[in-house]
Amino acid sequence: MILELFNTIFPVFACAGLGYLWSRLDQPYDTRIVTHLVGHIGAPCLIFSTMVGMQGLSEQIATMALSGAVALLTFAAIGTVILLVARLPLRTYLAPVTFPNAGNIGLPLCLFAFGEEGLALGIGFFAVSASAQLIFGQWLFSGFPTPLPLLKAPIPYAVALGAIFLATGTEVPEFLYNTTDLLGGLAIPLMIFTLGVSLAKLRVIRFSRTLSLSLLRLSMGAGGGFGFAELFGYEDMQKGVLIIQCCMPIAVFNYLFASYYDREPEEVASLVVMSSLLAFILMPLLVYAVL
Repeated sequence: MILELFNTIFPVFACAGLGYLWSRLDQPYDTRIVTHLVGHIGAPCLIFSTMVGMQGLSEQIATMALSGAVALLTFAAIGTVILLVARLPLRTYLAPVTFPNAGNIGLPLCLFAFGEEGLALGIGFFAVSASAQLIFGQWLFSGFPTPLPLLKAPIPYAVALGAIFLATGTEVPEFLYNTTDLLGGLAIPLMIFTLGVSLAKLRVIRFSRTLSLSLLRLSMGAGGGFGFAELFGYEDMQKGVLIIQCCMPIAVFNYLFASYYDREPEEVASLVVMSSLLAFILMPLLVYAVL
Protein backbone atom coordinates (compact mmCIF):
# COMPACT_ATOMS: atom_id res chain seq x y z
CA MET A 1 0.00 0.00 0.00
CA ILE A 2 2.85 2.41 0.78
CA LEU A 3 4.36 1.83 -2.66
CA GLU A 4 0.96 2.32 -4.29
CA LEU A 5 0.52 5.59 -2.39
CA PHE A 6 3.98 6.74 -3.47
CA ASN A 7 3.38 5.81 -7.11
CA THR A 8 0.11 7.78 -7.11
CA ILE A 9 1.23 10.91 -5.30
CA PHE A 10 4.86 11.36 -6.37
CA PRO A 11 4.21 12.31 -10.05
CA VAL A 12 1.89 15.10 -8.92
CA PHE A 13 4.33 16.40 -6.31
CA ALA A 14 7.27 16.11 -8.70
CA CYS A 15 5.64 17.96 -11.60
CA ALA A 16 4.23 20.71 -9.36
CA GLY A 17 7.60 20.92 -7.59
CA LEU A 18 9.41 21.38 -10.90
CA GLY A 19 7.04 24.21 -11.76
CA TYR A 20 7.64 25.81 -8.36
CA LEU A 21 11.42 25.47 -8.76
CA TRP A 22 11.27 26.82 -12.32
CA SER A 23 9.54 29.95 -11.09
CA ARG A 24 11.82 30.40 -8.07
CA LEU A 25 14.83 30.28 -10.41
CA ASP A 26 13.29 33.17 -12.37
CA GLN A 27 12.94 31.15 -15.55
CA PRO A 28 10.54 32.60 -18.16
CA TYR A 29 6.99 31.23 -18.05
CA ASP A 30 3.93 33.07 -19.33
CA THR A 31 1.15 31.66 -17.15
CA ARG A 32 -1.59 33.47 -19.06
CA ILE A 33 -0.52 32.09 -22.45
CA VAL A 34 -0.19 28.55 -21.08
CA THR A 35 -3.58 28.83 -19.35
CA HIS A 36 -5.21 29.92 -22.62
CA LEU A 37 -3.43 27.09 -24.45
CA VAL A 38 -4.68 24.50 -21.97
CA GLY A 39 -8.16 26.00 -21.63
CA HIS A 40 -8.79 26.47 -25.35
CA ILE A 41 -6.93 23.51 -26.86
CA GLY A 42 -5.47 21.00 -24.41
CA ALA A 43 -8.38 20.52 -22.01
CA PRO A 44 -11.15 20.43 -24.67
CA CYS A 45 -9.17 17.87 -26.70
CA LEU A 46 -8.43 15.81 -23.57
CA ILE A 47 -12.12 15.79 -22.61
CA PHE A 48 -13.30 14.86 -26.10
CA SER A 49 -10.68 12.17 -26.82
CA THR A 50 -11.11 10.54 -23.41
CA MET A 51 -14.90 10.53 -23.62
CA VAL A 52 -15.06 8.99 -27.09
CA GLY A 53 -12.22 6.59 -26.30
CA MET A 54 -14.16 5.05 -23.40
CA GLN A 55 -17.40 4.00 -25.11
CA GLY A 56 -17.85 1.18 -22.59
CA LEU A 57 -17.92 3.67 -19.72
CA SER A 58 -20.43 6.08 -21.23
CA GLU A 59 -23.08 5.43 -18.58
CA GLN A 60 -20.60 5.75 -15.71
CA ILE A 61 -19.16 8.98 -17.16
CA ALA A 62 -22.65 10.46 -17.50
CA THR A 63 -23.52 9.48 -13.93
CA MET A 64 -20.26 10.98 -12.68
CA ALA A 65 -21.05 14.22 -14.51
CA LEU A 66 -24.50 14.27 -12.89
CA SER A 67 -23.10 13.67 -9.42
CA GLY A 68 -20.51 16.40 -10.07
CA ALA A 69 -23.27 18.87 -10.98
CA VAL A 70 -25.22 17.98 -7.83
CA ALA A 71 -22.09 18.36 -5.69
CA LEU A 72 -21.21 21.76 -7.18
CA LEU A 73 -24.74 23.08 -6.70
CA THR A 74 -24.60 21.94 -3.08
CA PHE A 75 -21.22 23.59 -2.53
CA ALA A 76 -22.57 26.82 -4.07
CA ALA A 77 -25.68 26.77 -1.84
CA ILE A 78 -23.72 26.13 1.36
CA GLY A 79 -21.08 28.68 0.38
CA THR A 80 -23.72 31.32 -0.33
CA VAL A 81 -25.30 30.92 3.11
CA ILE A 82 -21.96 31.00 4.95
CA LEU A 83 -20.63 34.00 3.00
CA LEU A 84 -23.84 35.96 3.57
CA VAL A 85 -23.70 35.23 7.30
CA ALA A 86 -20.02 36.27 7.35
CA ARG A 87 -20.85 39.38 5.28
CA LEU A 88 -18.27 38.55 2.65
CA PRO A 89 -18.89 39.52 -1.02
CA LEU A 90 -20.27 36.64 -3.08
CA ARG A 91 -18.67 37.91 -6.30
CA THR A 92 -15.21 37.52 -4.75
CA TYR A 93 -15.51 34.39 -2.63
CA LEU A 94 -18.36 32.19 -3.90
CA ALA A 95 -16.51 30.79 -6.93
CA PRO A 96 -13.37 29.89 -4.91
CA VAL A 97 -15.28 27.95 -2.25
CA THR A 98 -17.48 26.27 -4.88
CA PHE A 99 -15.09 25.07 -7.58
CA PRO A 100 -12.38 22.52 -6.69
CA ASN A 101 -9.15 22.12 -8.60
CA ALA A 102 -10.51 19.09 -10.45
CA GLY A 103 -8.11 19.64 -13.36
CA ASN A 104 -4.61 20.53 -12.18
CA ILE A 105 -4.59 18.05 -9.28
CA GLY A 106 -7.77 15.98 -9.54
CA LEU A 107 -7.24 14.50 -13.01
CA PRO A 108 -3.67 13.28 -12.46
CA LEU A 109 -4.66 11.75 -9.10
CA CYS A 110 -7.56 9.93 -10.76
CA LEU A 111 -5.21 8.73 -13.50
CA PHE A 112 -2.43 7.48 -11.23
CA ALA A 113 -4.82 5.98 -8.66
CA PHE A 114 -7.19 4.18 -11.07
CA GLY A 115 -5.62 4.23 -14.54
CA GLU A 116 -7.25 5.31 -17.80
CA GLU A 117 -10.74 4.34 -16.61
CA GLY A 118 -10.29 6.49 -13.52
CA LEU A 119 -9.17 9.37 -15.74
CA ALA A 120 -12.29 8.95 -17.89
CA LEU A 121 -14.55 9.13 -14.83
CA GLY A 122 -12.55 12.07 -13.48
CA ILE A 123 -13.12 13.84 -16.79
CA GLY A 124 -16.87 13.36 -16.32
CA PHE A 125 -16.64 15.46 -13.15
CA PHE A 126 -14.05 17.87 -14.58
CA ALA A 127 -16.12 18.54 -17.70
CA VAL A 128 -19.03 19.80 -15.61
CA SER A 129 -16.81 21.67 -13.15
CA ALA A 130 -14.69 23.37 -15.82
CA SER A 131 -17.72 24.34 -17.91
CA ALA A 132 -19.51 25.83 -14.90
CA GLN A 133 -16.39 27.63 -13.73
CA LEU A 134 -15.54 29.11 -17.12
CA ILE A 135 -19.08 30.40 -17.57
CA PHE A 136 -20.72 30.99 -14.17
CA GLY A 137 -17.56 31.24 -12.07
CA GLN A 138 -16.05 33.78 -14.45
CA TRP A 139 -19.40 35.60 -14.54
CA LEU A 140 -19.27 36.09 -10.76
CA PHE A 141 -15.89 37.78 -11.02
CA SER A 142 -16.73 39.75 -14.17
CA GLY A 143 -19.68 41.74 -12.90
CA PHE A 144 -21.51 41.20 -16.19
CA PRO A 145 -25.31 41.34 -15.80
CA THR A 146 -25.63 37.88 -17.38
CA PRO A 147 -23.17 35.05 -18.22
CA LEU A 148 -24.15 35.12 -21.92
CA PRO A 149 -20.95 36.90 -23.10
CA LEU A 150 -18.92 34.00 -21.68
CA LEU A 151 -20.59 31.24 -23.69
CA LYS A 152 -17.68 31.26 -26.15
CA ALA A 153 -15.60 29.04 -23.82
CA PRO A 154 -14.68 25.91 -25.85
CA ILE A 155 -14.83 23.30 -23.06
CA PRO A 156 -18.66 23.08 -22.88
CA TYR A 157 -18.78 22.49 -26.63
CA ALA A 158 -16.16 19.74 -26.38
CA VAL A 159 -18.29 18.13 -23.66
CA ALA A 160 -21.42 18.40 -25.81
CA LEU A 161 -19.69 16.96 -28.88
CA GLY A 162 -18.23 14.07 -26.89
CA ALA A 163 -21.64 13.38 -25.33
CA ILE A 164 -23.25 13.21 -28.78
CA PHE A 165 -20.73 10.61 -29.96
CA LEU A 166 -21.23 8.61 -26.75
CA ALA A 167 -25.03 8.77 -26.84
CA THR A 168 -25.31 7.79 -30.49
CA GLY A 169 -22.51 5.23 -30.45
CA THR A 170 -21.02 6.89 -33.53
CA GLU A 171 -17.46 5.86 -34.30
CA VAL A 172 -15.06 8.80 -34.30
CA PRO A 173 -12.86 9.09 -37.41
CA GLU A 174 -9.39 7.85 -36.57
CA PHE A 175 -7.68 11.05 -37.74
CA LEU A 176 -9.92 13.13 -35.42
CA TYR A 177 -9.34 10.88 -32.43
CA ASN A 178 -5.57 10.76 -32.99
CA THR A 179 -5.36 14.54 -33.34
CA THR A 180 -7.41 15.34 -30.22
CA ASP A 181 -5.65 12.61 -28.26
CA LEU A 182 -2.25 14.07 -29.19
CA LEU A 183 -3.27 17.64 -28.32
CA GLY A 184 -5.03 16.48 -25.15
CA GLY A 185 -1.72 15.08 -23.94
CA LEU A 186 -0.64 18.69 -23.36
CA ALA A 187 -3.22 19.29 -20.68
CA ILE A 188 -2.30 17.27 -17.57
CA PRO A 189 1.46 17.96 -17.36
CA LEU A 190 0.98 21.65 -18.21
CA MET A 191 -1.80 22.01 -15.64
CA ILE A 192 0.31 20.54 -12.82
CA PHE A 193 3.43 22.45 -13.85
CA THR A 194 1.47 25.70 -14.04
CA LEU A 195 0.06 25.06 -10.58
CA GLY A 196 3.62 24.89 -9.22
CA VAL A 197 4.60 28.07 -11.05
CA SER A 198 1.53 29.87 -9.71
CA LEU A 199 2.09 28.74 -6.12
CA ALA A 200 5.64 30.14 -6.25
CA LYS A 201 4.32 33.59 -7.14
CA LEU A 202 1.29 33.83 -4.83
CA ARG A 203 1.30 34.83 -1.17
CA VAL A 204 -0.90 34.31 1.89
CA ILE A 205 -2.57 37.38 3.41
CA ARG A 206 -5.28 37.77 6.07
CA PHE A 207 -4.35 34.43 7.58
CA SER A 208 -7.48 33.80 9.69
CA ARG A 209 -9.96 34.47 6.88
CA THR A 210 -7.83 32.59 4.38
CA LEU A 211 -7.52 29.55 6.65
CA SER A 212 -11.25 29.55 7.46
CA LEU A 213 -12.37 29.70 3.83
CA SER A 214 -9.75 27.14 2.76
CA LEU A 215 -10.99 24.74 5.44
CA LEU A 216 -14.55 25.42 4.27
CA ARG A 217 -13.65 24.37 0.71
CA LEU A 218 -11.85 21.21 1.85
CA SER A 219 -14.41 20.20 4.49
CA MET A 220 -17.33 20.72 2.09
CA GLY A 221 -15.44 18.67 -0.46
CA ALA A 222 -14.81 15.80 1.94
CA GLY A 223 -18.38 15.77 3.24
CA GLY A 224 -19.82 16.07 -0.25
CA GLY A 225 -17.50 13.47 -1.75
CA PHE A 226 -18.24 10.77 0.79
CA GLY A 227 -21.90 11.77 1.12
CA PHE A 228 -22.75 11.84 -2.57
CA ALA A 229 -20.78 8.65 -3.20
CA GLU A 230 -23.16 6.94 -0.77
CA LEU A 231 -26.20 8.71 -2.22
CA PHE A 232 -25.40 7.58 -5.77
CA GLY A 233 -24.46 4.08 -4.60
CA TYR A 234 -20.88 4.34 -5.87
CA GLU A 235 -18.31 1.70 -5.01
CA ASP A 236 -14.60 1.20 -5.56
CA MET A 237 -13.30 3.29 -8.48
CA GLN A 238 -16.40 5.46 -8.93
CA LYS A 239 -16.48 6.26 -5.22
CA GLY A 240 -12.77 7.04 -5.17
CA VAL A 241 -12.91 9.34 -8.20
CA LEU A 242 -15.85 11.35 -6.84
CA ILE A 243 -14.18 11.76 -3.45
CA ILE A 244 -10.88 12.84 -5.03
CA GLN A 245 -12.52 15.43 -7.27
CA CYS A 246 -14.74 16.87 -4.54
CA CYS A 247 -11.85 17.12 -2.05
CA MET A 248 -9.57 19.17 -4.27
CA PRO A 249 -8.44 22.66 -3.16
CA ILE A 250 -9.46 25.99 -4.69
CA ALA A 251 -8.81 26.10 -8.43
CA VAL A 252 -6.10 28.39 -9.81
CA PHE A 253 -8.55 29.63 -12.45
CA ASN A 254 -10.27 31.60 -9.67
CA TYR A 255 -7.13 33.67 -9.18
CA LEU A 256 -6.72 34.21 -12.93
CA PHE A 257 -10.29 35.49 -13.21
CA ALA A 258 -9.97 37.64 -10.07
CA SER A 259 -6.80 39.16 -11.48
CA TYR A 260 -8.27 39.72 -14.95
CA TYR A 261 -11.39 41.45 -13.59
CA ASP A 262 -9.57 43.13 -10.67
CA ARG A 263 -11.77 41.43 -8.07
CA GLU A 264 -9.43 41.44 -5.02
CA PRO A 265 -6.86 39.13 -6.67
CA GLU A 266 -4.53 39.12 -3.63
CA GLU A 267 -7.34 37.71 -1.47
CA VAL A 268 -8.14 34.97 -3.98
CA ALA A 269 -4.45 34.19 -4.51
CA SER A 270 -4.11 33.71 -0.76
CA LEU A 271 -6.97 31.22 -0.79
CA VAL A 272 -5.42 29.25 -3.64
CA VAL A 273 -2.08 28.97 -1.83
CA MET A 274 -3.48 28.05 1.58
CA SER A 275 -6.00 25.48 0.32
CA SER A 276 -3.39 23.91 -1.99
CA LEU A 277 -0.83 23.59 0.81
CA LEU A 278 -3.44 22.00 3.09
CA ALA A 279 -4.49 19.65 0.27
CA PHE A 280 -0.91 18.55 -0.39
CA ILE A 281 -0.43 17.85 3.33
CA LEU A 282 -3.64 15.80 3.45
CA MET A 283 -3.13 14.12 0.07
CA PRO A 284 -1.54 10.89 1.40
CA LEU A 285 -4.51 10.42 3.74
CA LEU A 286 -6.96 11.10 0.91
CA VAL A 287 -5.31 8.65 -1.49
CA TYR A 288 -5.07 6.03 1.26
CA ALA A 289 -8.80 6.43 1.95
CA VAL A 290 -9.85 5.97 -1.69
CA LEU A 291 -7.47 3.07 -2.37
